[in-house]
Amino acid sequence: MANEHVLIVEDDEDIAELLEYNLQRQGYRPSCAATGEDGLREAREGIPDLVLLDLMLPGLSGLDVCRALKAAKATAAIPIIMLTAKGEEEDVVAGFNAGADDYVTKPFRPKILLARVQAVLRRGAAARPDGEEPLQVGALCIHPGRHEVSDDNGLIELTRTEFSILQFLASRPGWVFTRNQIVRAVHGDDYPVTGRSVDVQVAALRRKLGAHGEMIHTVRGVGYKMGD
Repeated sequence: MANEHVLIVEDDEDIAELLEYNLQRQGYRPSCAATGEDGLREAREGIPDLVLLDLMLPGLSGLDVCRALKAAKATAAIPIIMLTAKGEEEDVVAGFNAGADDYVTKPFRPKILLARVQAVLRRGAAARPDGEEPLQVGALCIHPGRHEVSDDNGLIELTRTEFSILQFLASRPGWVFTRNQIVRAVHGDDYPVTGRSVDVQVAALRRKLGAHGEMIHTVRGVGYKMGD
């Protein structure tokens, strides 16, 4: 284990202790915050490798914390797993819209949660391979090693998931990928994301790309492709 720092933002003391215990057993370095404000401050000061973020927090909500972290350049790349009892599809979509990389509902099995933590950290490492050549699609330059996207006007800020989707589509311009293929490529196998959630993430990606978003084409009844 690489001794990654995992910040737990959870106001339920019993759940926080359970998470901390299981993370320590797997070799992680957990730390805890009980409010949204404290979690946001600790994330900004400590720059953890991953944040486990409860949705319902006293004061600043988990969604607000997530948005704040993803909006700042220094913390935008920190992967966030939302942990909450709110498991309706609308809640999941809201979490992904805020920039979450994964969404786990309570009650949860510690082994499954730990597997999701490991998967998110592994995807983050894979998204930044040293020395990988940038991809050029139209006026967009996609740099996997730096985890950056830019055009003639400068950098374009994307969440980790949005970047992974863009990189996957851009890796084979003109190829059509189903929503399930996109989920497997970005999140791994057996990942519980609905087609609607993929559509939401692609829509957010298009908005951030501005005019470049027109290069991501919807193939009705199938999925998406990228081209000039």
